[in-house]
Amino acid sequence: MQEALDVYPKLYEQKYREMMAQKLGLNAFDSTTDVEIIEELHEVLQLVEVDMTIFFRHLAKVDVSIEYSDEELISLISGSYYQPGELSDDHLTRTANWMRAYLRRLSVAGVEFSDRQKKMNAVNPKYVMRNNLNQLAIDKAEEGDYVGVNELLEVMRRPYEEQPGRETEYAQKRPKWARHRAGCSMLSCSS
Repeated sequence: MQEALDVYPKLYEQKYREMMAQKLGLNAFDSTTDVEIIEELHEVLQLVEVDMTIFFRHLAKVDVSIEYSDEELISLISGSYYQPGELSDDHLTRTANWMRAYLRRLSVAGVEFSDRQKKMNAVNPKYVMRNNLNQLAIDKAEEGDYVGVNELLEVMRRPYEEQPGRETEYAQKRPKWARHRAGCSMLSCSS
């Protein structure tokens, strides 16, 4: 048992690094650059509330071959922020600096845009089982209407694929009304 406990931290760290390299579209984890990139990403993502699912899908659209201004870089991911107006100039600069470091890393690694986008979209879902979507389907089902449950199930069968016509309803940030509604932002003991 002790042997397994001794191995666990190293194995966990290795798998975590591999997962983050995949989420960022890197061919492999490079400890000389990627530890800092991942640590700073975690810091940047905590500056204001971010929808992580949307963030990684937007990040996959950033093309390393284009020279972006700071404003353009931020605009590429701004759709993932719940309150983009809360980003101070320091936050914006720090986020743009992180994106530049990330793009340099991709450039040095020679990761092709289309390959990276495919890799990232294969591990970063577009559709996730959001509490507010579940609650809406439950509310309708309690009234005898199971169309919402069936459609939600159908969408979630292919969470990584583009599903035209379903983005507006199923690939959006949590709506304001769901922020404090039981079943959407919090779960009760009976949930």
